[in-house]
Amino acid sequence: MKALPLSLLLLSGVALADDDAIRKCRALTDTGARLACYDGIQLNAARAAPAAAAAVAAAPARNREADFGMEAVRQREAEPASVTSTVVGDFEGWGPNSQIRLANGQVWRITDGSEATLPRTRNAKVTVERNMFGTLFLKVDGSNSSAKVRRVQ
Repeated sequence: MKALPLSLLLLSGVALADDDAIRKCRALTDTGARLACYDGIQLNAARAAPAAAAAVAAAPARNREADFGMEAVRQREAEPASVTSTVVGDFEGWGPNSQIRLANGQVWRITDGSEATLPRTRNAKVTVERNMFGTLFLKVDGSNSSAKVRRVQ
């Protein structure tokens, strides 16, 4: 909204500057020449006004537009791509909504409703990875199974 009054101010200056040109066109007796004169004034005003308004509003708009939607990307760049730890105690797999406690203190909940039965392993090594869409998956070392997870604690 702040750009609107400034644009109007710039447009009014262009309109006032063309008063002399309008008077010159009005003084012409040949209708074809007068029409060409008026057309020339309109084109000059149309070119000058948007250029002046664009120059004023372009700098802040480019910065905001260039940064639009980048908050999540910047946050994601600061985070690690994956976390590797071990499951505390014996681990045999998971079921829907299971919670898995890792040795680093993190607790993850299975959110995709998947199930996996794995050979009993003590302190199984797991990796929680983020895919390109930001979804987190828990993968157990030595297994092809993975589950979509959400951190609980």
